Amino acid sequence: MFGSLKNMFKVPDLRNKIVFTLFVITLYRMGSNVTVPGIDFNAVQDLQRQAERGGVLGFLNLFSGGALTQMAIFALGIMPYITSSIIMQLLAVVIPRIEQWQKQGAVGQRKITQWTRYMTVGLAILQATGITYQFNNGLLGRAGSTNLKLVTKFDVPHVALIVMTITAGTAVVMWMGELITQRGIGNGMSILIFSNVVSRLPAQVGNVRAEGGNVIFGVVIAVGILMILAIVFVEQGQRRIPVQFAKRVVGRRMYGGQSTYIPLKVNQAGVIPIIFASSVLYFPVLLSNVIQWKGVVNFINRNLVQPDNFFYISIYGLLIVFFTYFYTAITFNPQQQADIIRKQGGFIPGIRPGPPTERYLGTILNRITLPGSLFLAAIALVPQIALAVYGVQGFPFGGTTILIAVGVALETMKQIDSQLMMRNYEGFLT
Repeated sequence: MFGSLKNMFKVPDLRNKIVFTLFVITLYRMGSNVTVPGIDFNAVQDLQRQAERGGVLGFLNLFSGGALTQMAIFALGIMPYITSSIIMQLLAVVIPRIEQWQKQGAVGQRKITQWTRYMTVGLAILQATGITYQFNNGLLGRAGSTNLKLVTKFDVPHVALIVMTITAGTAVVMWMGELITQRGIGNGMSILIFSNVVSRLPAQVGNVRAEGGNVIFGVVIAVGILMILAIVFVEQGQRRIPVQFAKRVVGRRMYGGQSTYIPLKVNQAGVIPIIFASSVLYFPVLLSNVIQWKGVVNFINRNLVQPDNFFYISIYGLLIVFFTYFYTAITFNPQQQADIIRKQGGFIPGIRPGPPTERYLGTILNRITLPGSLFLAAIALVPQIALAVYGVQGFPFGGTTILIAVGVALETMKQIDSQLMMRNYEGFLT
């Protein structure tokens, strides 16, 4: 292990990529702690204490690495870009032009990337305006809370300055992520999310020890280690569907005849279903601040604000399973895959090309998606259930944090491993 770490810095190209990535992450974390102008610092400290109790605000703060509750210039983080990318993937199903861009290779991908950037800026403006209004009226703590005002002067010039600053910060974060992808190591957007969730781990673990004591702290560490082992096992798991290509003669040469496989991961959707499910549960909280019906507000305060009751856990788990199937169906199309195999002269042994192959792929995909969705639900809910039983609320999103951290770490290690193997060094995974 230490020999592999030493080899990483022997290769000048790999060393420069790693140093560049660490430099961008440092700049990103610095920007996540610079508060935008026109914000009451005392109110920011109160907001941070609210976020430590969990709930919707705690989840949103998780993906910004604490920048949201500080109203920093990088308050929105990379989430507008992630949301825009997901929207473009969904639009590709219903808009033929975007689907054509996906099939055009690098040229089409540049067009999709450009439109994703435009959409990111638009979403950043809307979200920056929304959180400025909500934080000024105390709408992101507990539902119905209106006693916390962050903006010192809530008028058009000051609000415009705050919105422009946060939007510009989002554009800079998007640029940083693309720089890491091009000149650094790993996927830039994933690396930035990784730095956000990992930056919160020391404080969250410290809260568990302060609230639960050494015994609960030891139990949480043990559960965390078991969860890491389970995530690594499931993330590496895949169903390999063999594909055989028939031999064909072109001129005097014979082509084809080789065998390959289609790797279907057990966790095909990644952490996206957890983000979708949490976003859906976030809407009623915002709705309760607009529709001030006493019965609705009391129901939301009782069941949807804090993740420590049976109703919240049940709805959250069902939404995760639903969105796992939904997102997997979007990212992997059995009909399109069967058509590609048929056009390339391939076939799955024992399965006829065309509709039979499509049905076979769909059946396999549904079967492996079920354990993948249950795994995601368990990872997201087990820490909440365990900590709710012991009355600890300082570490409410441990499952999501560990899932993101382990997934990104594995992908980055694979890229470093491939770089070392190309230069005849022993990698991490060998």
